[in-house]
Amino acid sequence: MKLFKSLLVAPAALGLLSPIAASASEVNLNDIANYSDQEIEISSDSFKSLSTANTLLAGGEGLSHDHDGSFSSTTTASFSLDMAIGAVDGGSSTTDDAFNAGYGFQIDLNTSFTGEDSLDVSIDAGTTSRVGYAELDLNDESESLTVDGISYTFPLYGATVLVGDSVDGSVLFDKACRYDTPSDTMDDCGAPNSSFEGDRTVLAASYDFDNGWYAAFGYAGEGDATDGLLTAEGEDMYGVNVSYTGDNYGASVTYASLEDAQTIKSDEYQYADTHLALNAYFQPEGFPTISAGYEWGHEGHAADATDELTSYFVGVQFDEVGPGTLGLAVGTKSATTEGSDDLIMYEAFYSYDVNDGMTVTPLVFVKENSGSTDDETGLMVKTSFSF
Repeated sequence: MKLFKSLLVAPAALGLLSPIAASASEVNLNDIANYSDQEIEISSDSFKSLSTANTLLAGGEGLSHDHDGSFSSTTTASFSLDMAIGAVDGGSSTTDDAFNAGYGFQIDLNTSFTGEDSLDVSIDAGTTSRVGYAELDLNDESESLTVDGISYTFPLYGATVLVGDSVDGSVLFDKACRYDTPSDTMDDCGAPNSSFEGDRTVLAASYDFDNGWYAAFGYAGEGDATDGLLTAEGEDMYGVNVSYTGDNYGASVTYASLEDAQTIKSDEYQYADTHLALNAYFQPEGFPTISAGYEWGHEGHAADATDELTSYFVGVQFDEVGPGTLGLAVGTKSATTEGSDDLIMYEAFYSYDVNDGMTVTPLVFVKENSGSTDDETGLMVKTSFSF
């Protein structure tokens, strides 16, 4: 057995001798011989080549940036898939769909270079040109994998800074809402405009005061070959968010100024729409979580009699109903223009985990429509996989 161990160690010893001799270092052959007599544990990893990657020097102890053709030790990838099936009755001819199915697929890549920063890339695909379940937001831009967002987050003097493209301007905002709905409308928690979204270039920053208070800022700009960022020609959006979180409650205020796409004159934006939102939640022990939101808006281009917009939402979530979570909510399906009647949406969902990587969520909703258009009633089931 000792002979077999010596034969295994010999190639390793010869490999060590060559570079050591080339550097004119002293070699202790007795130590090498003694090493061959020691107990050696051999596994399937013993013959894998070791990475020659150097660690980063800028605060990243042990973080590798050279990955020899595979993921580096600080890179992670997560995958998710949403499968949906359901039907919507009523509404317009384009939304009155008897029965349909679709999917959304997403890959999220994350890498850290210092241990405190984060480079994130989102790649997704989904069913296109199928109506009836748009409420579930299934990454339906294309059935080909497409980069859906890229951002880099890093600390700066105690604050968190993010730069990115094709991400939301409110990406660092803390909206005081604890209602985990699968629906796209109620996910806004009554603040559909102040949490400005879109595929734009983004600069955002936030600061956590570590005493419950939190503040954030976001800028989103849309510039092309002729209309740059922060110019009169480009479409710019700004927002600020302040929140406070207690032991079982929270509240937030969000303000946004969004240049109005309907007020372009001589290739310049003349007016901006402004929105102010208040959100709050309360989680009493032994009772359901209550979340609420209200938003006021002003359209810069509209006449005085129709320039005000309002939205609201109230949601109740029971976190332990059988094996899952039950949610009930009511609110405006879209911002109500001054002088118009509120169009309300009602919903109920039940979400439960089949296992660690699979969640099933049935959803039923009713949306009111104006005039002679029939109200919409939707019933659908979303099955989510994460791996």
